Amino acid sequence: MQRRNFISHVALGAMGVSLGSSFITKKTGGSNDKIVLALIGCGGRGRDVLSGIVKENENVEVKYLCDVNETLAAIPAEIEAYAKKQGYAPKFITDMRRAFDDKDVDAAVICTPEHWHVLASVWALQAGKHVYVEKNPTLSIWEGQQLIAATKKYKKVLQIGFQNRSAPYAFSARDYIKSGKLGSIVHVKCYNLLGGSKWMPEPDTAVPAGLNWDAWQGPAKSVPYNPNRHSMTGRGGWLDFWSYGGGALSDDASHVMDLARLAMGDPGHPASVYCTGGNVGFHSQKETPEFLNITYQFPNFSMTCESGSCTPYMTKEGREVRYGSKWPYWPQNSTRIEIYGTERIMYLGRHGVGWQVMEVDGKIVDMDKGYFPDKFHQKDFIDSIRLSKAPNGDVTQGHLSASLVHLADIAYRVGNQYLEFNATTERFTNNKAANTFLKGHYRSPYIIS
Repeated sequence: MQRRNFISHVALGAMGVSLGSSFITKKTGGSNDKIVLALIGCGGRGRDVLSGIVKENENVEVKYLCDVNETLAAIPAEIEAYAKKQGYAPKFITDMRRAFDDKDVDAAVICTPEHWHVLASVWALQAGKHVYVEKNPTLSIWEGQQLIAATKKYKKVLQIGFQNRSAPYAFSARDYIKSGKLGSIVHVKCYNLLGGSKWMPEPDTAVPAGLNWDAWQGPAKSVPYNPNRHSMTGRGGWLDFWSYGGGALSDDASHVMDLARLAMGDPGHPASVYCTGGNVGFHSQKETPEFLNITYQFPNFSMTCESGSCTPYMTKEGREVRYGSKWPYWPQNSTRIEIYGTERIMYLGRHGVGWQVMEVDGKIVDMDKGYFPDKFHQKDFIDSIRLSKAPNGDVTQGHLSASLVHLADIAYRVGNQYLEFNATTERFTNNKAANTFLKGHYRSPYIIS
């Protein structure tokens, strides 16, 4: 089967957000329109996203690199590369609001831990900036509502870093399913089965030199510094704490479930969620669980997700799969999707894998090999600004995909419960305790207003 390359204009669905021609932007549509960026969060992923956006687009410059960890300013090779390309060096700052107050800055690239995603995005939107924000975009369903409202109010492009939404293989998988060649879809299985190790508690320590710990915590409850929560040199363990992230489910699993939703035509919220699991692998004492088994009920199909960090024999797709022609060994691919029709099965892989359709005895009847979609997504962000169009990773679908993480985590946190969910009110109808988790904690002055 030949790959179909086309631009997907994603319909903005259940939340009724209308963008497109309502965008207000000073850009007029050509590559000669200079776009100036500020990076918020200078860890490895942030620097990769920033460099990709600059590489994949013409006439894009970087004015600010911002992080509350001052030791991340020591990246002279990267600063020199930007200086050589654009004629001036980016400034390193520790307060993102300095960049938002600068009228030269057109867009913010937000690659902080998850608990800062929405507040930083809203601040940027309020300052008239376009936004690229990494996944998982929100920490709660309430945050998703605020992000949708702010994007609509300030009429700026907001691209969520679910990069599979700019992948040609994702669009062709969606079209193949819609064509009916799999038959009627009865079930979708998502997998996020990773390796890991026993989580061990560590004592609190003094705040490392060069870190503004209060600013790093932001809206989260203030606690003493602990090396299990934060690392000065790497990603750190913030995903192990509910205050900062949704565990393994909001990490790789959010990509998998977002791709599954896209392939299934972007359904709205599920009507119910059931989740079981816990620290059952290494019996760690961390807050977010080592393993979860989740079931969602949509109107016409069910979807499950197995997510955990205690299966080292499962493997994520390597470079030869993401960027090359090699297919994964599906049974032990960590992050695959299985789509069961009444006639055939589709194996779908994220981040460049692509998809294969099989019949009895493993006979492959159709396929579309992929390529890692970061570059397509990063180009779509700048194109969306210049062309005043809705981005592929639009805020409504990002909210709906992120909500799958939140619904499952809430079901786990209230005691491995079956929860019914009203898609219109975005509230649980059979469990009052579950509704207390719909909005997270916000600490002054780090609040959305």
